[in-house]
Amino acid sequence: MTAPNEPLETVTLELSDPRPDEVLVRLAATGICASDAHTHTGRIPSPSPCVLGHEGAGVVERVGANVTHVGVGDHVALSWVPSCGVCRHCVSGRPVLCTAAAPALLAGTLLDGTVRLHRDGRPVSHYSFLSTFATHAVVPAASAVRIGRDVPLAVASLVGCGILTGYGAVVNKAKVTPGSSVLVFGAGGVGLSAVMAARVSGAGQIIVVDPVESKLEEATVFGATAGLVPSDDLVSRIRDLSGGGVDYAIDAAGGEGILGQAFAATIPGGTIVCVGMPDVDARPSLPGPELVRDEKIVTGSLYGSSRPSLDIPSILRQYAAGVLPLDRMITQAYDLDRIDHAFADMRAGKLKRGVVVFDEQLAGLPAPDPVVTLAA
Repeated sequence: MTAPNEPLETVTLELSDPRPDEVLVRLAATGICASDAHTHTGRIPSPSPCVLGHEGAGVVERVGANVTHVGVGDHVALSWVPSCGVCRHCVSGRPVLCTAAAPALLAGTLLDGTVRLHRDGRPVSHYSFLSTFATHAVVPAASAVRIGRDVPLAVASLVGCGILTGYGAVVNKAKVTPGSSVLVFGAGGVGLSAVMAARVSGAGQIIVVDPVESKLEEATVFGATAGLVPSDDLVSRIRDLSGGGVDYAIDAAGGEGILGQAFAATIPGGTIVCVGMPDVDARPSLPGPELVRDEKIVTGSLYGSSRPSLDIPSILRQYAAGVLPLDRMITQAYDLDRIDHAFADMRAGKLKRGVVVFDEQLAGLPAPDPVVTLAA
């Protein structure tokens, strides 16, 4: 990406060797995430020129000094939130809030404040430490999570962002309990991951809200019990369906007005988890007296409030055991030079998740879904 809103270019860049505590990975597949598209349009500010992409999986080709947890030939899923392991958040078990990672992420560098990408000798920024829209990437060692060789890398690539974000919001942050009711706003990759997590958590009712009716139909495949299109009486309809309100609400969209709807549709003592990223100037408001009287919990969840080195392998083990149908998330595969088509398909609501494939054998794409067909 040379600049926001400029056409994406497929080019050859210079990639430096990994430094200490870094890893060189040959990518097999990378997911198409809305955050990449929002960065391309300028909605999410990021330094440019840069190589986008922050969902990926591949094979380790080289390791820098001090790296011992992965070796050459290992299969890895990539996490866009590396952690230093020593700051107050890391030692308290909240590595996604690592104080060392945040400044470098915003600056478009690796953890040491420098870049490994150059074009004609000029620096090119990294995106979320990974820059996976490329055949190879040098990443922080903490971003490379070793996984089993039996997992298709196309599936593993998605776990590194969208799936972990939605799953973790339900399991790690909301802590959904068996028999409870869950409301999910948004039936994209993050929302569907939240639906899957609610199902495996034992939720008795899972209501999904999305403006695209075909997505609501798909959500039932992943565990939703009801689907609603937004309307003026949406909150009333949710209350009617859930017997007075839901126990948990997950905002996986971040759109204007959703937090207020989620708050109104949740019972006293309920929990609202904000996951989707709103516009930078968004300033939602809530009824103050109800915050006190109803004891509702309103909280955010970054990257599924996860511990990636533990949660990514755990999710993939559940996939391998047939518990989480992660492969059904993949709607279509693309070559790198068709990345603009992938963005267009995503904006048009045609994708659960799209993937760019660099190595078909390692990616191990699943067969086309015989049940669900997306509307054009």
